[in-house]
Amino acid sequence: MFKRKIYDKLLDWKKDSRGKTALLIEGARRVGKSTIVKRFAENEYSSYIMIDFAYASATIQNLYKDLSDLDYFFLQLQLQYGVNLVERKSLIIFDEVQFNPLARQAIKLLVADGRYDYIETGSLISIRKNVKDILIPSEERKIQMYPMDFEEFLWATGDTNTSKLLKKMYDDKISIGDGQNRNMMRKFRLYMLVGGMPQSIKAYTESNNLQIVDQVKRDIINLYEDDFYKIDPKGKISALYDAIPSELNKHSSSYQISSVLPNDRKDSISEEITELKSSKTVVASYNVTDPNIGLSNMYNQDKFKLYLVDTGLLVTLIFKDKDFTDNIIYTKLLNDKLPVNLGIIYENAVAQTFATNGNKLFYHTFYDTKQKRNYEVDFLLAKGDKICPVEVKSSSYKTHKSLDMFSEKYSSRINEKVVIYTKDLNVQGHTIYLPIYLTMFL
Repeated sequence: MFKRKIYDKLLDWKKDSRGKTALLIEGARRVGKSTIVKRFAENEYSSYIMIDFAYASATIQNLYKDLSDLDYFFLQLQLQYGVNLVERKSLIIFDEVQFNPLARQAIKLLVADGRYDYIETGSLISIRKNVKDILIPSEERKIQMYPMDFEEFLWATGDTNTSKLLKKMYDDKISIGDGQNRNMMRKFRLYMLVGGMPQSIKAYTESNNLQIVDQVKRDIINLYEDDFYKIDPKGKISALYDAIPSELNKHSSSYQISSVLPNDRKDSISEEITELKSSKTVVASYNVTDPNIGLSNMYNQDKFKLYLVDTGLLVTLIFKDKDFTDNIIYTKLLNDKLPVNLGIIYENAVAQTFATNGNKLFYHTFYDTKQKRNYEVDFLLAKGDKICPVEVKSSSYKTHKSLDMFSEKYSSRINEKVVIYTKDLNVQGHTIYLPIYLTMFL
């Protein structure tokens, strides 16, 4: 069972909440929500009951229709699951709570009762869609769970020291030399190939076979698409998801709905777009019209890009229509011979890393009248009372015209400039050239 950083957040919730709130963990299917909650329950409580609403019996499902007698309710749970609940020492888990909206509504009453702690998990079949007729409990605290990040991947492969050295490298702005950088880049490229889904990493650590890993990722993508069809039988959500690699590869200023669904526009398909975003299988980056502090107040909700929540899944989705044996991307990427048109893999990895670290994603496009051309800054981060523009390169090139033009236009608003690329760390003036494996520290 892999070490996950979210475990510390669960500990903080338990300590701070003391039964006054329930915790809802949201995230795409197969990111490991149920596994981490079960481990937390086993380690931190005297006993627990885990109710999986995707498979719970009708008897359990119907308990939430009448909660006028909580003594009877808890007695039934203990009898049905053969577990003795201990007041203030037991946890009740509502797994896949979106399948029973009444159970989520019951959180208000159950938390007020105060006898036990409650954790909910929710994923792909839209929570948003299934709560339109219920009262959302204000006693519910939400956290987002993402696939495993690069540091967690290193831990899973038995490497517990590298991330500490990388943190010192970043903090002290230390160059490690070309040889060590090539070694670290190989590790990061492997991470991009395998991805951060626990099942994929498990397949890799057990088999050391990327063909097996690829099949696991294909199974996950197929699972997502089956779920998309449950929400949208017409297949529009699935089409939007499948087109993410090609849309990123066009380097357009935003996701072009009409190129994927010729008869639709953003306004006519807004519900499907919302469902795709709320599925947590994708990460959205929004265009900021006036880049300044308070980025969340400046973005254009109708102009966005979509990235996959896991870069390993992106690698597989790019070649979804090919068998693994025909798929040269694994060899190419692992040996640093990635074709230029697959640089989107690096961009997606940066987007995934920023999102995992709790950043909302923003980018900026602008037209320069002197140069008579459009420029784009890949990502914008808030740093103190300034903004940090970030440009992503899938190679060793240090040229960054967009970053320079942006810095000239908004010089008073900028903290530092960052170029994320594949070579060793380097600092030149106010520009930091950062190897992509250090992105997690930004």
